[in-house]
Amino acid sequence: MPVEFISAVHTDAGASGPAAGRTGLDVDHLRRYARALDDGGFDHTLVAYHSASPDAFQVAQFVATHTERVRPILAHRPGVIFPTHAARALATLDQISNGRLTLHIISGGNDEEQRREGDYLDKAERYERSDEYIQILRKVWQADGPVSHHGKYFTFEGHHSDVKPVHGLVPISVGGSSQDAYRVGGQQGDIFGLWGEPLKETAEQIAAVNAVADAAGRPHPRIWVSFRPIIAPTEELAREKAHRTLGVLQDQARTTEQLRHYRTTGRPANVGSQRLLDLAGRGEVHDRCLWTAPAVATNAAGASTALVGTPETVAQALLDYVDIGCDLLSIRGYDPLNDAIDYARHVLPLVRQELAHRAATAPAA
Repeated sequence: MPVEFISAVHTDAGASGPAAGRTGLDVDHLRRYARALDDGGFDHTLVAYHSASPDAFQVAQFVATHTERVRPILAHRPGVIFPTHAARALATLDQISNGRLTLHIISGGNDEEQRREGDYLDKAERYERSDEYIQILRKVWQADGPVSHHGKYFTFEGHHSDVKPVHGLVPISVGGSSQDAYRVGGQQGDIFGLWGEPLKETAEQIAAVNAVADAAGRPHPRIWVSFRPIIAPTEELAREKAHRTLGVLQDQARTTEQLRHYRTTGRPANVGSQRLLDLAGRGEVHDRCLWTAPAVATNAAGASTALVGTPETVAQALLDYVDIGCDLLSIRGYDPLNDAIDYARHVLPLVRQELAHRAATAPAA
């Protein structure tokens, strides 16, 4: 599969941190943002989910109808709507987007956030439910007639859907850093999402997911890895920009009341955030240019580690991850719209040029 780039749409100019774009809905801003990603050559864009955010299904539909090529990746919690309803809604959205939809399953790593929408299952149960949910979605999409299901979390009889995904199935992504996440992702995922960690730790996580897929007799999922690059014309200017960005994040952590729903206090409950904070405790800079300080400033509230340097340095760092098996590169910035435009101009072409050069000079099989 080709190496592809992922961004994330923002519904509001909002804040600069991990909750950016989650502070409201500005339709004109969302339209500009989606079109900038489309025009800039991004392949996919995440439509994030949170209990306080604008509805992700409707945002994804808006993105699909205002773009030509970028493919929405819709984040979705299995506990929010019944899977038969979700199967129809997702198939409908896939038809509207002309087959561009990908589904990203969020099992949920924070009990407090889950309970805001009435979900009182523990983490292990949430991952079990996700596994069953994915099976039901595929069963409904592939069925020629009525479908019944009697499982641990869902039971229904005689369900039929008149709407199917354009290509028969919607690709499904699973993310996380726990053993439960590896299990569900390896057994069910077409894509597996990771937050940006050093190369060694990332390779270990990929191996863990692939081992599960091998045991289940499934193809290895494509690997999606997420960073927040900070670029400038020189290394020194990039570092200065990074520290200015860090100051903004630290100020927001102290003063921004409207972000209270997006951050946890104390040590986060989810393994991915714990790993980022532990990583930061071992050092601020790793490998070529991976910078961990933003994870500390945000209490690792989402994908928060940065790649800091010139476009050439950041492009080479991304290629390092391609070399260990990552073929979906998620890059979104702390100044979301402006950064997306800069990445499209200065980073995406460098990575693609190098990949094209590699393909042209590779020995024939």
